[in-house]
Amino acid sequence: MIHLRTLGPVEVSVDGTPAPRELMWRKNLALLLYLVRSADRRRSREHLVGVFWGDKPDSSARHSLNEALRVIRKAGGEDLLVSESDQVVLSEEIARVDVDLFEDRLASGDWQAAADLVRGTFLEGFTVPDSRLFEDWLATERLHWAERAGSALHGLAEARLARGDVRGGADAAARALGLDPFSDTAVRLIMLSYALQGERAGALAVYDGYAARLADELGIEPDPNTEALAERVRSEREWQLPAGVTEAERWARRIPLVGREVELETTWGTVRSAFDENTAALLVVRGDSGSGKTRLGEEIAARARLEGATVAHIRAVPSDRDVAFSGLSALSRGGLLTARGAVRASPGALAFALAGTTAPDERLARLAQDTEPAAPGEALTDLVRAAAALGPVFLWVDGAGHLDPESAGSLRALLRDVADVPCALLLTASSSPPRDELDDLSSRVGLDLPGAILTLGSLDPAGLRELVDHVLPDLDDEAAKRLGRRIAADSASLPLLAVELLQAVRLGLELEEVEGAWPRPFQTMEQSYPGDLPDSVVAAIRVGFRRLGRPAQTVLGAASVLDERCEAALLSRATGIEGDELNRALDELEWTRWLVAEARGYVFVARIVREVVARDMLTAGQRRRILDAVATAP
Repeated sequence: MIHLRTLGPVEVSVDGTPAPRELMWRKNLALLLYLVRSADRRRSREHLVGVFWGDKPDSSARHSLNEALRVIRKAGGEDLLVSESDQVVLSEEIARVDVDLFEDRLASGDWQAAADLVRGTFLEGFTVPDSRLFEDWLATERLHWAERAGSALHGLAEARLARGDVRGGADAAARALGLDPFSDTAVRLIMLSYALQGERAGALAVYDGYAARLADELGIEPDPNTEALAERVRSEREWQLPAGVTEAERWARRIPLVGREVELETTWGTVRSAFDENTAALLVVRGDSGSGKTRLGEEIAARARLEGATVAHIRAVPSDRDVAFSGLSALSRGGLLTARGAVRASPGALAFALAGTTAPDERLARLAQDTEPAAPGEALTDLVRAAAALGPVFLWVDGAGHLDPESAGSLRALLRDVADVPCALLLTASSSPPRDELDDLSSRVGLDLPGAILTLGSLDPAGLRELVDHVLPDLDDEAAKRLGRRIAADSASLPLLAVELLQAVRLGLELEEVEGAWPRPFQTMEQSYPGDLPDSVVAAIRVGFRRLGRPAQTVLGAASVLDERCEAALLSRATGIEGDELNRALDELEWTRWLVAEARGYVFVARIVREVVARDMLTAGQRRRILDAVATAP
């Protein structure tokens, strides 16, 4: 049995051992490779003579062909080659080539297995200089297999990105770009990988380098889809971080979405299907506080933006329940008003969305001038349809269990009325207490609503180990295992607390010196008080707080004693911090995942963290001064 590896430098083995030296002579090997890739593995002798020995007299050329066939037959056995009249036929059973297996794996969608066979360009470095026809054939084959290998690596990159493995996606796409340096698809996948890591500058550097290379070497511009992605990346947020933040710290703080690969694949797949099929879909993600619902929503929202979707996001808090239609009002302002298609909305819908805004868009305000606001449900439907006329729409309600009853009850009608446009609605909510409106909505998924229902639990040991390896990559295996077990015990394997503990360990917290083990039986983090948390978790929150810059500490302290959701103006009045300094502090608090921002203000990622900050990081006097500053402000 002869095995040939051609996707990269050529390798030949016979019955599991290196091929005989005589078989590896250049034209003998070229003839074998040419026959393997010929239709039905069949060629006429006259054709083979013309390809490899066309410059020789006929008798000499035929002798050379016969000698080469003898060497091949000797290596693989008499049954390897069969002569049928003037035809030479190579056995499929005795000579196996990697590209056949590669095609089988590609056809089945096994991207990883197909990519594993790609070691470089087809017959990398192999040449037969005195055979122009073979060289022409080889050039064509290389182009063909570069495209096929690119398909496998693109598929692998997309599959990895779909499961949250952004570094793995970038690696696969970079391999594809190495095979074809002018692949727009590979460049877009690398850019997307950087952007999903929050590396806006890195994604744009990839684009700029590629555009320059195309201009210099081919005199063309990138594909319009690549240019469009670059524009969307440019519009992504640019974080204003403290000057002292190192690259290592940036990487440690930007935690990948580990342990949620299946959930990410399911939710993002559902959103993509809704976008591609021009239909509305509902996703409901439940879980205890700290289980990563918000983090999953952020990942989906980022992907939707990079796909060109309009994204509207709100974070509901308990006090919202008392304000009728506050949820629909916030959604209408939380991204839909800034959509390119907003000008297509009816004046009544715009009037509803603009109500209460302090600095409305002048063009939209003129369109809505002297118009009565439309009914809330009708207005939101109109705004979604207007935005969807120019691209997909992604709506995300975080903390959906706190929606006011009127808004919660309107969501079913909204999905019905936008069923024919590309729209996805994501609701993330705590598992308890139950909410009848959300339960009723969830029950329609799979019946008259496309979508998915998921519940997030604690991280499994593999997910925790990924977190440990990400935050503390220099730990040896045994130390990482020990730390993972301690983190699991102290955090109940909840991602939010596990991350804070690991960050504190990175900054010097000695877990051996503090008590752990949590939670109490049948008690969730939402039901817990600061005194219920283990000392290690409280210590981790303190370490993280002290790591913040002074302005960020001051702003976070104010947020912990003011409203559940604080506008930037309120935080400014409470702290005296203004302008760029306030913006930098808020960016730092978002980037380090203390606060979540939406159109109405800033909310703590978790209630229990807010309470720890208010109790342990502020004195009674500081709390009083914050409240007094707000009360006496003009």
